[in-house]
Amino acid sequence: MGSVRWAFRCGSWTPTRSEWLFASRCVQPEEKARIGEFVFTKDAKSAMAGRLLLRKFVCEKMTIPWSHIRLERTPRGKPYLAAPLQVGPAPVTWRFNVSHQGDYAVLAAEQGVQVGVDIMKTVMPGSSSVPEFFRIMTRQFTAYEWSVIQSAGSERQQLAAFYRHWALKESFIKAIGTGLGFNLQRVEFHVSPKTLTQSQPVRQSTMHLDEEEQDDWVFEECLLDDDHHVAVALGADSSPLPAPLPPPCPFTLLSFSDLIGPASPLTDEDPSYWESFSAKADGPQRQRDVH
Repeated sequence: MGSVRWAFRCGSWTPTRSEWLFASRCVQPEEKARIGEFVFTKDAKSAMAGRLLLRKFVCEKMTIPWSHIRLERTPRGKPYLAAPLQVGPAPVTWRFNVSHQGDYAVLAAEQGVQVGVDIMKTVMPGSSSVPEFFRIMTRQFTAYEWSVIQSAGSERQQLAAFYRHWALKESFIKAIGTGLGFNLQRVEFHVSPKTLTQSQPVRQSTMHLDEEEQDDWVFEECLLDDDHHVAVALGADSSPLPAPLPPPCPFTLLSFSDLIGPASPLTDEDPSYWESFSAKADGPQRQRDVH
């Protein structure tokens, strides 16, 4: 069983013209077009980083040449590898997922199990108070979860608890690939009281689905920095989860050079793509990552 955990800090990435144009040549044309439609540079950078993370993973860990990689999406938006090459005996199936929000894009991949990843940045509500923000979001959590969130301490600590719960729920939804139609009230998390750190993920939070504790799902949690919380959902696929699971591995922070290390261009250079990117606004809005 193999595990991959990668992160790229796209928030501090200020691509040069040559970097952006090279990156755009290394993703599929339809993805390049989709990234080009974002209004804000932050969203375009995050989406580009997510696609490059996926392709780097498939190329390096699944040993498929960059130019042969064809990534598609399920009807609900979850990325998958279309028509993978196979040499020799069938390998243990890799599952992978990406998320981008705040200042990072992240990838989690695992062999032989379902996997979903979500990252959330703890931020103060922009247009409302914390109590009003929680009121608006009431239906996203159960009464028990709200009791935990609202007893966390200061408003900042309550928001951190809110986003921690949110990341856990999103990681599960992304693992099962159901998209936005899933009723979040069906899922209730009992989070670990252990303080999360950047150095070592923990697997102590548990999930109840329709009020039944789920023994066939494991959730890893860690911090990338003081503001960014990551949750990884691991679930049984065609067979039960291995027992015991290997220890969780922390996220490795990649540079842009790491990200494009195995890359090879798929299309010709398009100078207008840089002009379009450099003209984008640098606003605070964000586009939620597509599963």
